Amino acid sequence: MNISTVAKEMSLSPSTIRYYESINLLPPIKRNEAGIRTFSEDDLKWIDFIACMRTAGLSLDVLKRYTDLVREGDDTLLERKEILIEEREQLLKKKEEMEKVLDRLDYKIEDYEGKLLIKEQKMV
Repeated sequence: MNISTVAKEMSLSPSTIRYYESINLLPPIKRNEAGIRTFSEDDLKWIDFIACMRTAGLSLDVLKRYTDLVREGDDTLLERKEILIEEREQLLKKKEEMEKVLDRLDYKIEDYEGKLLIKEQKMV
């Protein structure tokens, strides 16, 4: 699969994928005789993982540290797990904050709906 196809499938830009490769978030991508990147299924799994973690809010620095540890091998399993646990805890905190904001928005919307109903009843 070439970079354009991968980018489209992963909803990323080709430049983002190239950037991830340039900062070693991705393993080196194989190239054909013409020098065009050819992505394997494993490459796609890495890109999907990175995109998912970025969506979750992980910084490039954290992802870089994590991917470096993966390359170091199984001796880093505990440290990788700790990174994921810490990031999960931060994401849960963000989720709680968002739930509070949503509750407040729901309250305000209900307040407006009540005011609109009263106004409509006065019109009848």
